Amino acid sequence: MYDVITIGRCGVDVYPLQTGVGLADVETFGKFLGGSPTNVAVAAARHGLRSAVVTGVGADPFGEYVRRAIREFGVDDRFVTTVPEAPTPVTFCEIFPPDHFPIYFYRGEHPPDLRISPALLDLEAIGDASMFWFSLTGLSKEPSASAHAAALSARRTGWTVFDLDYRPALWESREAAHAAAGQALPYANVAVGNLDEVETAVGVRDPVSAAEALLEAGVRVAIVKMGPEGVFARTSEESCLVKPVEVDVVNGIGAGDAFGGALCLGLMRGWPLERTVRFANAAGAFVAARLACADAMPTTAEVEDLLSGRENEVRP
Repeated sequence: MYDVITIGRCGVDVYPLQTGVGLADVETFGKFLGGSPTNVAVAAARHGLRSAVVTGVGADPFGEYVRRAIREFGVDDRFVTTVPEAPTPVTFCEIFPPDHFPIYFYRGEHPPDLRISPALLDLEAIGDASMFWFSLTGLSKEPSASAHAAALSARRTGWTVFDLDYRPALWESREAAHAAAGQALPYANVAVGNLDEVETAVGVRDPVSAAEALLEAGVRVAIVKMGPEGVFARTSEESCLVKPVEVDVVNGIGAGDAFGGALCLGLMRGWPLERTVRFANAAGAFVAARLACADAMPTTAEVEDLLSGRENEVRP
């Protein structure tokens, strides 16, 4: 049985090796594993959790790279489907610390991860997993939307986390994303998103009101990420506000995925809400201080060192 199964985007992230420079002027790039749900699986594996990802790649060299990278990071790739009809997605970004990281998706009209159909799912494995992680993007197109519905209906135990990951470029409209979120929320017991994402899902932006709306929609744990203001989390019994961990930001794109993998650990271990969110917040800060996403995901010990102030002693 798996600790964590994620479903959704994968691909190749191509990041500039120069910061503060637009893509038109960048001369050198680095190639990294990308795609938020895939990175969450990697982040969870770094914490010692048995992880797998359900996704699709093209029948091309980038697809081979993605498969190899997934395995090398300790994530099971048996649920990765090769789709000959579509190329493996590539994503570029620009790096302007501390808080401006434009993303450019090259996914085509129908990328491989959105071609995953219900017939390709191992519903028994998904149903039995201690943690199932899905994102709003996976609901944006068929047959992926139907595959998500089948997976959610198969869930029998554990935590089901809805990443409200809203990417305007990947939806026909915000209204369509809002409608899809409303249909999926009753199947989740955890929802996590930033201010734009929770507003897309429940129509309100205020963190406290958004968390209340998410709880009313059926989740047990609502987490609202507020950027430089920290993270607000709420259950029916408690709430907490966790302040940011101060780091010198290099690239903030992978921070949310590191947060996700650490959130999985805290939920599975039954930690109190405040400890879980504080740990996840620190994991995000750890990655924000580094260039890559998947390659930079921290171990549990590295997050604990950052929280205790020992990180500079062990990792310059």
